[in-house]
Parts: sequence; C-alpha cells; structure tokens
Amino acid sequence: MSKTQLTPKIARWALFLEDFNYEIVHRPECILYNKKHGKGEGFLNPIPKDNVPLNTYHIDFVGPLPSTNKRYQHIFTVVDAFTKFTWFYPVKSPSAQEAIDKLKLQQTIFCNPSRILTDRGSAFTANEFDTYCSEEGIQHLKITTGIPRGNGQIEWMHRILIPVFYPSCPTTKWFKHVPTVQRVINSSISRSTKYTPFELMLGTKMKNKDIKVNEVLHEEYLNYMMHERDEMRNDAKKNILKVQEENRRNYDKKRKKSTPLQGWRLRCDSANTVWDWPQAATKILRTLRSD
Repeated sequence: MSKTQLTPKIARWALFLEDFNYEIVHRPECILYNKKHGKGEGFLNPIPKDNVPLNTYHIDFVGPLPSTNKRYQHIFTVVDAFTKFTWFYPVKSPSAQEAIDKLKLQQTIFCNPSRILTDRGSAFTANEFDTYCSEEGIQHLKITTGIPRGNGQIEWMHRILIPVFYPSCPTTKWFKHVPTVQRVINSSISRSTKYTPFELMLGTKMKNKDIKVNEVLHEEYLNYMMHERDEMRNDAKKNILKVQEENRRNYDKKRKKSTPLQGWRLRCDSANTVWDWPQAATKILRTLRSD
C-alpha cells in the first residue's frame, strides 16, 4: 500500500513509522472475525411527553426552496410535541437570528416552552441561540448527529409539506399557500394521538372549508404509504433471494451434478404401482422429475 492510498484514519499512526521499513497488510478476515454479532447495543430512549400542550417544541428549517419576491427561501417549522400542532414561518435564511425572531413571535401568543428539541445545524449550535435559550429559561436538547429520527416529528411534517408546494404552486408563490397548508394539517387527525392538533390544543374542532389542499395532502399521504409498502416488499424480496442463494450454495457444496434421466430404462419396485415392466424416460419436466 502506497502513502497515497492511506486513509486519514490510518495516516495518523503511519506517519510515526516513516523512519522504519514497514509493510501494511489488509486483513479483512480479522475484521469479519472481530465483528460483533447479535443484537446491537443501546436502547431507544423516547423523550417523555407531558399531558399539557406547549411544553416541548420540535423546531427545524426546511429548504432551500425557490426564491420568492420577498426573498423567502426556507421555512422555519415549529411542532408542539404533545398536540402535534404545527406552525410554518417562511424565512429568508436558516440563521440563528431568524429562529430567535420566530420564537419571539411564538412567545407573544403562547409564551415560552420548557424544552426545545433541535438538530445540530449551525443555526442551533450558535452562541446566539444558546444565549437566547439561557436567558428565557428554555432547556435546549440536541439530537445525535446522523440520526434524524431523533427529531422525527419535524421530518414527518417536512415530508408532507414539500410535495404539496411543488406540483400545485408557482415557484415564486409558494409562501402564499403556507397558511392554508398549516390550517389543513392542524385540522387533520394525527395517527399517534387519534385527534386533530387543533382539538387537543383548544378543545374544539376547527371550522374549515373544503379546500383542494386537503385532497392533495391526503393523496400525498397515501402515495407515501404505498411507496413505503413497496420499498418494504422489495427489501423482503431481496432478503428472500439472498437466503435462497446462500442455501443453494451451501447445499451444492455437498452435492454433484445429476445425470440426465432422459433415455434411461426405469423400473418401479413398489407393490402399489400400476405397472411392473421397465419404462423409459422420454421427457424431463423439471429438476428431478420425468414422464
């Protein structure tokens, strides 16, 4: 292995050996042998939810979207962890100041939450955002990098939100439809709570007109579920084929190629057979079968 082929992980200790003659040998069998088998380590620790709204917020940015006349390119999303009530705020950039401004707007109507859950994006790891949370007495929780399911409620909302805008809205007018989408989502029954977010938040059902966005959201939800089902079935098929191929290889290791039966003289020694004279195989139907 030449020095140009060294990965940064290997290069750290390889640099200490420059004054020596050495040879690097790749031993994949050692990796396979030392690989841990069985169940993975670590349990899932769901965030405890109180039975009151506005206690925990999930927040994140989605974008960039097509730039509008007002230079909006992102959406700042806030989801209440208990009721699933959602707020969408079009913003110009995914910055800490934009997040703080929208949280202050939330504060004027709903006060501060006890906790905020975010990813580790630059807007939420900035000192400015940490200072705001400390001054307002808000506990700031960050999910583990590379595990988006830690903030899964936001990811689910964004998965619904984006397909609604692109097929039905002009590229520069999408921000005008954000309030309508928010209203429809908050008046739709949540799968986890079995109630609408508006009903859990305010104790009454939302009076809403029948709008086309509702149909689009419902259709997008069905398409997503069908896509998930198809992907699951395809994965199951691949796993079955993989196991079948593995079983075939293991079986064939102990076997040899069968001799063709066509043209052979056959005789059945069973007492229950209807014929007791020699027969000839004239056609092979499938493996290990004959006429």
